[in-house]
Amino acid sequence: MALLVLIVLGATLGWLASILARSEAPGAILRQIALGLAVSVVAGELANDGAMIGSLSFLGLGVALAACLVALVLYHAVARRNASA
Repeated sequence: MALLVLIVLGATLGWLASILARSEAPGAILRQIALGLAVSVVAGELANDGAMIGSLSFLGLGVALAACLVALVLYHAVARRNASA
C-alpha cells in the first residue's frame, strides 16, 4: 500500500509541476511525472527503512514529498537555464 501511495504522490506532484511551469510539450510533461514518481518512491523507501509492503510512516511520506519538490524545482531551474542559454 505504501508503494501505491508514493507512486500516486510522485505522479501527482510531477503533473502539478508541469501545470505550474506551463509545460505544454508532451515529452516535458511525461519527464516531470516520471521524475516526481522516481524520486518520491526512492526517497520514501529510504526514509521508511525499505519497508514498502506494509504501511508508510509520516516521516517517509514527508521525506518523499520534500525530495520530490526539491527535485522538480531543480529540474525547472536547470531547464530554464538551458533554454535561455
